[in-house]
Amino acid sequence: MSLETAREGQAPRAVSPGMISTFDLFKIGIGPSSSHTVGPMIAAGQFRQRIGDGVARVEVEIYGSLAWTGRGHATDKALCLGLLGQVPDTVDPDAIPGLMASLAADKVIGGGIAFNPAEDIILNLTELLPVHTNGMRFRALDADDGLVAEEIVYSIGGGFVVGGPEGEGAIPVSTAAHPFHSGEELLEVCARTGFTVAEVQLANECGLRPLAEVEARLDAIAAAMFACIDRGMRMDGVLPGGMRVRRRAKAIYDQLEAGRLSNSRAAHEILDWVSLFAIAVNEENAAGGRVVTAPTNGAAGIVPAVLRYARDFCPDWSPERCRDFLLTAAAIGGLIKRRASISGAEVGCQGEVGSAASMAAAGLAALLGANPRQIENAAEIAMEHHLGMTCDPIGGLVQIPCIERNAFGANKAIVAASLALRGDGIHHVSLDAVIETMRQTGADMQTKYKETSLGGLAVNVAAC
Repeated sequence: MSLETAREGQAPRAVSPGMISTFDLFKIGIGPSSSHTVGPMIAAGQFRQRIGDGVARVEVEIYGSLAWTGRGHATDKALCLGLLGQVPDTVDPDAIPGLMASLAADKVIGGGIAFNPAEDIILNLTELLPVHTNGMRFRALDADDGLVAEEIVYSIGGGFVVGGPEGEGAIPVSTAAHPFHSGEELLEVCARTGFTVAEVQLANECGLRPLAEVEARLDAIAAAMFACIDRGMRMDGVLPGGMRVRRRAKAIYDQLEAGRLSNSRAAHEILDWVSLFAIAVNEENAAGGRVVTAPTNGAAGIVPAVLRYARDFCPDWSPERCRDFLLTAAAIGGLIKRRASISGAEVGCQGEVGSAASMAAAGLAALLGANPRQIENAAEIAMEHHLGMTCDPIGGLVQIPCIERNAFGANKAIVAASLALRGDGIHHVSLDAVIETMRQTGADMQTKYKETSLGGLAVNVAAC
């Protein structure tokens, strides 16, 4: 399939039964991209485990968005790390340069298997595999370069990886105690059970693991988000990738802290704090630091920024309300993932920043006491006002416009939650309608605006 004709006239996405777990949407990993870094690392690691040590050489061919922006998104490094046995949630970001240097020198991934990143990672810039633009073909070869094993894998956004020419298991789901396949069905479940959205999601999670484990994992996700913000506000210097983009979070933080003792603090200062929180996360992401995929790395700053806003500026903060925020956000994110997409390479940035803002708006509304219809309204408002957003990173790097875009997405999420709380939940456009509109808009969007760096800012602004 050619790049130009990819995904033309695609049919509406089938909705699978069951649920997507909160912990599938919120994953601890490293930057700069969930689909270009986290997913390929997982896929490479799984392939390495399956082939064992009985082959002579491995090569990987990557397609579409992975090929066009893979260098800037560190896909090549991620593939190497996965083949070396590293996994996103435990790899030490500070150890990565040494691992890459050793591989470049030795050209072996263990077990005597040869792998030369400069030659054995093939960027196919002309073709696409049939299921998704983020396709990878792994090959294991014998000493005579005969094919021993071959696998096709897709990184479909948010760190989700599926395999096979038909994309088997494209939407990982589990049996749910209270299944819902649409926003309207979620509202019906809430009305029937008397549960909040968070309680519905929690009951479904408890079908997979004990309550104590669910709560502990939610607390760990929140702690990782806050730690990423804190580290981002301390770090200074220039982001990697060649554009020499300076980190701004520390300077903004220093200015805001100095302003605490001033009598001339602006009324809109709270917006600066929210922007700071988001920028801090996304600068960490751009630097390859540890972040929480929420639901993607490119949009990883929005949910943490809004959660930090709730912790630092809203009354009645508690661990229980924090969990309600994350569970509610996950319920909305699961719907978007299953009914449309969270992949910038598939639907543009409306699927990343738009989805994250929708999740954050719903979570904040829940934390502030909204009823289920107000929560659905908050999610709808946030998504509606990101429709049509393209993904056009300059230089193939998750830096411009991605970092500032997270700041705007976080502030828009707060506005969406506030508007919904001022209403009674009755509105003209449903969450289901806006999700379907996002899917259709993504299908109609030209490929050059979907994380290929072939259009938009990526071609109208010099990368250096």
